[in-house]
Amino acid sequence: MVLAVLVLLNVGASWRHFRLDLTEEKRYSLSAPTEKILGELDSTVSVEVYLKGDFPAVFRNLQNATRDLLLEMKDASGGRLEYRFVKPGEGLSDSLQAQVFDSLQSMGLKPYNLTVSAKPGDQSSERLIFPAAVIRYGERVEPIDLLSGAKGGDPETRMNNAESLLEFKMADAIHHLTMKTVPQVAYLLGNGEPMKRTSADLILTLLKSYVVDTLTLNRIPIIPGKYAAVVIVKPEVAFTDADKLKIDQYVIYGGKVIWFIDNLHAEMDSLQGTQTQFVAYDKGLNLVDLLFKYGVRINDDLIMDMNSDQVPLAVGSEGGKPQIQMVPWPYFPLLEPSDNSPISRNLEPVLGTFVNSMDTVKAPGIRKTILLTSSDYAHIVSTPAIVTWESVKQAQDPAFYHDKDVTAGVLLEGRFHSLYANRLPSVMRDSLRSYGAPFLEEARDPGKMIVISDGDLVLNHVSQESGIMPMGTNPYTGDQYANKDFFINCMDYLTNATGLIETRNKQLVLRNLDMQKVADERTQWQLIDIALPILLVVLAGAVYHQVRKRQYQK
Repeated sequence: MVLAVLVLLNVGASWRHFRLDLTEEKRYSLSAPTEKILGELDSTVSVEVYLKGDFPAVFRNLQNATRDLLLEMKDASGGRLEYRFVKPGEGLSDSLQAQVFDSLQSMGLKPYNLTVSAKPGDQSSERLIFPAAVIRYGERVEPIDLLSGAKGGDPETRMNNAESLLEFKMADAIHHLTMKTVPQVAYLLGNGEPMKRTSADLILTLLKSYVVDTLTLNRIPIIPGKYAAVVIVKPEVAFTDADKLKIDQYVIYGGKVIWFIDNLHAEMDSLQGTQTQFVAYDKGLNLVDLLFKYGVRINDDLIMDMNSDQVPLAVGSEGGKPQIQMVPWPYFPLLEPSDNSPISRNLEPVLGTFVNSMDTVKAPGIRKTILLTSSDYAHIVSTPAIVTWESVKQAQDPAFYHDKDVTAGVLLEGRFHSLYANRLPSVMRDSLRSYGAPFLEEARDPGKMIVISDGDLVLNHVSQESGIMPMGTNPYTGDQYANKDFFINCMDYLTNATGLIETRNKQLVLRNLDMQKVADERTQWQLIDIALPILLVVLAGAVYHQVRKRQYQK
């Protein structure tokens, strides 16, 4: 009977995967939004994971976690999700393998140079690996970098954070591939917003997931409610009351807005040539009252930060040629994403450019969540803000940076109130009514808004060699920060009604051993693990021998 039960259990397990998740953080369970997306699949989704082969322990953990997750997702999909692990270019010649690698990199997947050795003591070798996956649904394809957006100072922590994001990345990609209707978003124009090559990566990023329209604010009577969100990036021209009223009523009617605002005019172009300093001056955007009503204030100042990106600086000359050196530029802070929201949790630093500080202010019914802050070593330069190359000398002086956790990005949620309540002329009320959008003083349903005090955060550089660079990329060093991941998460949070982004809150805890305690109690636990089992076996044998001896003596 025991053998029969074991056989039946193994046969059943071969076609039905089942396990109980007893972990505190539900490490091996799918969230409700993920199960809903998988349960509604009407056709096969195939996942190709490029993690086949022998890896060091940290990559092997990621490999196993990916396999476990896909097995759970396959069960939840009723078999409509298929997956396989492959080694890119396996069995191909060097030239064909190079073509495969180039194809993967053109999809935005990053290779990692991995040092491996077959056996301990053998000579190590290096090979390129792609910790990535490609998901296919019909003719549509979505690549996923399994390590992107996973922060961590050491490999173990980074891999653990990458495992935490696995479910969100897989489920989000499947959701975008299988959507029957694509949300519409509007990129607002009319107030000097950039619409050139420096905003190319922003527009291309939006086009991957949305239908994107451009709206010139002063040419439309209202912002249509069909848009899931409106994106406002680095305006240079003041907003009129008519402009602000259109945005205000769009928000009150449930529209979502994401703002990227520079209050001061400050550009690196002003430090070119012999110019060694400039004064950052107020743009006069006329947005203070509107944003204040919603719960935030962008200040007329600049954030300097010890934790900053680098720029090239001529530090001398040799043979008539300038000697260029990369130096920290405190006006380009590496903003720290907060763990308070799924938008910013587990993200690497976000690159800022001449960032203003922000304050949250009292707004009834509005909940504020900080998304981006400076480091613990920041300094606020008040107006008039003089930007000078001499700031480089202060970059390594901790005493100068006495401010900490200066806010640079806020999420606002709740029932917004109109700036124009009790002050709108009847003529404008009649005008709004004639367009089918009667004036509302208060939102009927809770809404969302994100305000970032850096207009350049989602803009990109253009290189003569490589052309349009991804947003958040240093054009001199090639270092890429998490600006794009942050922006994508913001848009998902504002527009995605499935609640899928909440899966980014899953936090897998590393429960490491106390190494000091291990060292102190090493001998004790070796005795318990090795000597105690032997003693128990000997004791059991002695007792058994005595029992048999007494039995047969009688």
